Amino acid sequence: MRNIEIAWALRELSDLLEFKGEDYFKIRAYRQAAKTLAGLPCSAAEMYRNGTLKDVPGVGKNILAKIGELVETGECDLLQRLREEIPPGIVQVMAVPGMGPKRTRVFYEQLEITTIKELEKAARSRRIRSLPGMGAKREQEILRNIKMLKDNSGSFILSTALEIATEFKQYLSELSDVDTVAVAGSVRRWRETAQDVDILVSTLSPQGLVSTLNRHPLVNNVSFQDERRANFITTWGIPGKILTVPPSRYIPALVWCTGNTGHWTKLKDIALSKGYKLEAEGVFEHNGIQVPVASEEDFYHKLGLEYIPPEMREDRGEIEQAQSGNLPQVLREAKMRGDLHIHSNWSDGGNSIEELVNKAREKGYSYLAVTDHSQSLKIARGLSVERLLEQWEYIDGLNRELKGFQVLKGIEVDILSNGELDYPDQILSRADVVVASVHSGFKQEREKITGRIVAAIENPHVDIIGHLTGRLIGHRSGYDVDVEKVIKKAAENNTALEINSSPDRLDLDELNARLAAEYGVMLAINTDAHDLRRMDEIIYGIAVSRRAWLGADNILNTKELPELLSYLR
Repeated sequence: MRNIEIAWALRELSDLLEFKGEDYFKIRAYRQAAKTLAGLPCSAAEMYRNGTLKDVPGVGKNILAKIGELVETGECDLLQRLREEIPPGIVQVMAVPGMGPKRTRVFYEQLEITTIKELEKAARSRRIRSLPGMGAKREQEILRNIKMLKDNSGSFILSTALEIATEFKQYLSELSDVDTVAVAGSVRRWRETAQDVDILVSTLSPQGLVSTLNRHPLVNNVSFQDERRANFITTWGIPGKILTVPPSRYIPALVWCTGNTGHWTKLKDIALSKGYKLEAEGVFEHNGIQVPVASEEDFYHKLGLEYIPPEMREDRGEIEQAQSGNLPQVLREAKMRGDLHIHSNWSDGGNSIEELVNKAREKGYSYLAVTDHSQSLKIARGLSVERLLEQWEYIDGLNRELKGFQVLKGIEVDILSNGELDYPDQILSRADVVVASVHSGFKQEREKITGRIVAAIENPHVDIIGHLTGRLIGHRSGYDVDVEKVIKKAAENNTALEINSSPDRLDLDELNARLAAEYGVMLAINTDAHDLRRMDEIIYGIAVSRRAWLGADNILNTKELPELLSYLR
């Protein structure tokens, strides 16, 4: 069993226990363990079997026993009993943004709601507003959130799709007679969500390869297959497609499989103007002779174009720019010099500052900012002023020992519901990096919540605005903020905006990041990491920047330390 599958089971267990009204601390322990397991860099199943899982913080005797059941049998007795006891639609109702276990229980007891369909019907018939603490606005919010879930139905966040795609790529690469394997489709273009996983295989012997899919443990069933292709559903419910082509046709097929449709259609038109015929599996002269293509770069060059990276292939003017030789040079991971939004175990992070430093150095960084939560965010063990100053003193001592690396003294300060910041200016002025973020009052009116963020931007001590819209992809739409007004104010005040790399945030998204760059706003690509594994999620933020056509000059944390410190001051 994979770490993420164990984490999902523990998370579902915690939700069902909360629905039942079980002890808060037990529920919190399961959730914390789920979060910890999802971030483990090695297999939890192997750690359980060799006896080291018990040493992981947060994995007590009771939780260890539940994990053991999952590892050994694929099931958990308590979870199975709860699933049988609680109506099956309750889990889906709890997943509606704004619901959660407690509210779902109230709706179940008072209105006998057990499915999303019943929830929607109750909201439309104005029955919800009769409950304590509810009202017409809450009914409309529920209907909006149900619509968002329906619109995203069949979509999976990029990190989940990429994990599945990588698994199948590795599996197929190890088979005999396979030449090359590539992930294609929207996953290769790094779109924030995907409907399926596309894999392209170069081979001269496709017949046996397709049939091996039935033996893969992550394949639930193969819905279609012939000698060249197969469609299947994974045990995670994600659809997949595998296409095989001979090596001579691999490169054109890769461009076609990567997409998108509009991009490919324009390539076909350009090929015709150059005297070629472009098909999904080859570039051909008009007499039918195939034109050899050595690489994707060669493919684009034969059409008179600069090479276009996969992230840019969205038919948003990239082909026209490539024709004129004006395609932007987008960011590469090697350009990143540090991460300016990371949490340690001083607040709700899972690792010490020293562990974060070691991971950052492994990634080739020369600095990182420790930005733990501020005092009002009690649920995240936010730091009091005294505790924050103690941490900064500790960081000063650590920096005296480090060579060629610097830990920046930072804070993620809450933008409070009344528009004030969570610390006074005399404290913020002593920080190297101040990230200001909204963590409460999500449902405020557009003018109010925009005003809060603008006030933070105008504070001279705020360097970066974190996860601007507050969205959680597929779970919570962003709060009602006037993004363009915020961007304009950021440009006026030389305040950076964050591209939060967490795959369920990606906030700013590519369109808003591009708009910010057009106004001259600096972007900071941060992970908001709460454990070491999440620090590797920087690749998702980089992908957003590439989809936004941004280069290193647009990104704050590509600067070397002296230049960064000069900018922050």
